[in-house]
Amino acid sequence: MERLDSRTVYTNPWMTVREDRVRRPDGSTGIYGVVEKPDFALVLPRWAEGFWLVEQFRYPVGRRAWEFPQGSWGRGAGGSTADLARRELAEETGLRAETVTHLGHLFEAYGFSTQGFDVYLATGLVEGEPDREVTEQDMVHRRFTDAEIRSMVLAGEIVDAPSLAALTLHALR
Repeated sequence: MERLDSRTVYTNPWMTVREDRVRRPDGSTGIYGVVEKPDFALVLPRWAEGFWLVEQFRYPVGRRAWEFPQGSWGRGAGGSTADLARRELAEETGLRAETVTHLGHLFEAYGFSTQGFDVYLATGLVEGEPDREVTEQDMVHRRFTDAEIRSMVLAGEIVDAPSLAALTLHALR
């Protein structure tokens, strides 16, 4: 597929939405709406019997749900994805990890977005105080056993697609 032209439709500090005019292999033309967002890191904080999760209100879907700690670098910040994983873990849960192991790189929703994410397993955890951003002020965190997490997935309490994909990566190792 060939991009013929592109225009920015909307932009804010967190994302850009563009519309691309394309030519398909058969010569016909069409459009694609593309959401550009920075990549993020997602962390699986492992304790002996399960994982730590965070819960927060997600405005676009109008509900609270449990998920793994995750986030991206803000404007002007940067570093390795492992550094980002450690930062998000500490910020959202107060946990510090002795070891972070890269499990893989996935895409959030590649049918319409450029955003990808790196999954890290965090082990050797030491508890501390979270240092959450203002947008995370309603966030809570706690640990769950593997059996509890399985039940939460089936009950629709964990509905975050990246968190579920990360669990799959971990289970397949």
